[in-house]
Amino acid sequence: MKLELSPAELAFRDELRTVFYDEVPAEVRARSAHGQATRDDLVTAQQILNKHGLAVPNWPVEWGGKDWSPLQRHLYTAELQRSAVPVPLAFNVSMVGPVIAAFGSEAQKARFLPATANLDIWWSQGFSEPEAGSDLASLKTTAVRDGDHYVVNGQKTWTTLGQYGDWMFLLARTDLQAARPQHGISFLLVDMTTPGIERRPIRLIDGSVEVNEFFFDNVRVPVQNLVGEENRGWSYAKFLLGNERNAIAGVGYSQRVFGELVQRAAAVDLGTGPLTEETGFRNKLHTVRLRLLALEATQLRVTASSADGKPNPVSSMLKLEGSRLQQEISALHLEAVGSDALLVGGRDGGDPALHTELADNVAGSHYLNLRKVSIFGGTNEIQRTVIAKTILGL
Repeated sequence: MKLELSPAELAFRDELRTVFYDEVPAEVRARSAHGQATRDDLVTAQQILNKHGLAVPNWPVEWGGKDWSPLQRHLYTAELQRSAVPVPLAFNVSMVGPVIAAFGSEAQKARFLPATANLDIWWSQGFSEPEAGSDLASLKTTAVRDGDHYVVNGQKTWTTLGQYGDWMFLLARTDLQAARPQHGISFLLVDMTTPGIERRPIRLIDGSVEVNEFFFDNVRVPVQNLVGEENRGWSYAKFLLGNERNAIAGVGYSQRVFGELVQRAAAVDLGTGPLTEETGFRNKLHTVRLRLLALEATQLRVTASSADGKPNPVSSMLKLEGSRLQQEISALHLEAVGSDALLVGGRDGGDPALHTELADNVAGSHYLNLRKVSIFGGTNEIQRTVIAKTILGL
C-alpha cells in the first residue's frame, strides 16, 4: 500500500493547511487544542470552513460536498485535527446532514441543508435512552400519528451539547406491533422550541456539563418532519452510525496530542535526564507511536475500500483502537505531569497560573473526559462483537 504522498497530494494538503492556519483565528485554535472551545468558536470555525467550501466535503456536490478521492478525504480529516481547528459539528455534517441529503424530501433538503452546513442550525442527537444505549433498537420513545402531527412521548439521554440545540434528529417508535423492534422506528426532525420539551443537564466526572437528558411530554411534530419512510428509521440510523465510528478514531487528534506529550515529557527532568530517556516511559511512547502509525494505515485502507459508499465493518476496529489510544495517551500525560494533574480546571480553588496550562487542561480534564470514548458510538464491547461476527466470521 502506498503511504507516501504524491506532489499533487502534497499540494492539496498544503492548500488545506493554508485555510486551517491562516483563516481560522489562532485564539480559536488555541482554545480548541486545550478543550476550551466555546459555542461561538465552533460556529466561527465552521462558517469560515463553509465559506471556503470545506465544511461538508462528504455531502453530495450539489449541496456543498467535494468530489474528493478517499485519500483526499483522509487528508482533510487528519489535517483538520492536527491543526486544532474545531471540527465541524458532527451532529450537523456527519450525521443528520448526510441522512437528509440521502433520504429527505426535496423540501427538507432545501430548508435544512444550507443552514446545517453553515451551522445556522445547531442539531442535537436524540438516540440513546436510559434503557437503550448500545441496544438502541429497544428504545421506548413513541411517536403516535394524530392527523398532520406525530405526538412524541419519552426520554432521551446523553445528548452531547444539547444545551445549544436548535433542532433534534430523533428516533421514535411509530409501530408498537412490529415483528422486530428495528422495523417500527422512524426518524423525525424536532424543533426544540416546541412546547412539552424539558432539558436537564448532566454533570460529568470532569466537572463539565457536556451532556443532557430530554423529556418529551405530548410534543407535536409535523408529519412533514418525518425523514424518508415511516418505520424505516433504523436503516437511516445505521447509515449515520457508520460515519460516526470512523470519526471517533481521531487519528489526527491523537497524533497532535501525542506530539504535545513528547514535548512535555522531554521537559521533565528526573535528575538523571529527561523523562523521555527513562526506559519504561520511552518504551511506552514508542509503542503508542507504532500503534498510531498502524491506525493511520488502517484508516487509509478503510477509506479506500469504502469508495462505493457502502459501510465497512473495519470501521469498528478503527473506533475500538482509536478510542483506546486516545485514553492511553491521556494516561501518559498524567504520568508526565505528575501531581499537577490533580489540579483539574482550576477547580481546586488555587491559582491556575501556579500550574502549567497542559497539566490543567489536558492531563486532568482530558483524562477524565476521555473515559467516554469507549462508550459512545457503540461501546467497545459491542464493537468487539461486530468484529467477531462480520470480520472473523465467528
